[in-house]
Amino acid sequence: MEHSIPNDTDIDNRLAERLRGLRIARGWSLDDLAARSGISRATLSRLENAAVSATAAVLGKLCAVHGLTLSRLMHLVEQDFVPLVKRSDQTEWSDTEAGFTRRIVSPPSDSLSGEALHCHLEPGRRIAYDASPRPRMEHHLVLLNGRMTITIEGSEHQLEAGDCLRYRLDGASAFDTPADTAAEYLLFIV
Repeated sequence: MEHSIPNDTDIDNRLAERLRGLRIARGWSLDDLAARSGISRATLSRLENAAVSATAAVLGKLCAVHGLTLSRLMHLVEQDFVPLVKRSDQTEWSDTEAGFTRRIVSPPSDSLSGEALHCHLEPGRRIAYDASPRPRMEHHLVLLNGRMTITIEGSEHQLEAGDCLRYRLDGASAFDTPADTAAEYLLFIV
């Protein structure tokens, strides 16, 4: 049933990564996707682990659930990414009112899920978010310089230079710097 698309290991692996990424981006479990698509959880798991190749019918059902055409899905799978992005080509965004600068360090890619950010928050500033853009989003924050208090869903963490805070986020978060010290940090999001 699952072998009507040629069994090309590389494309199967990339398709598996893309399908897993689409599901995770929506915060769905395998059971959620199975209920929405009518495809068994076991088949979905095998697809996401590249243990089988997908049929056109299965891909059609998954595309319908994700609101994609099959050609768009395949474009996302086939699209390569540039492995190196020079500092001068990295996108930087600043919120001068908040005293916050965020530079996207990772090469842009639709086919990879993780990203790395280089951030700077001026002294005596607070950045607060009401919710995670995606449920259970994994973060690894490495404080390079300064001090910072990070509040994750009501739990407060005091960080100093060299500290790393790893967390999964569902709800609110806040980043605070003391009045006399800025914070420079790397944020890895998966």
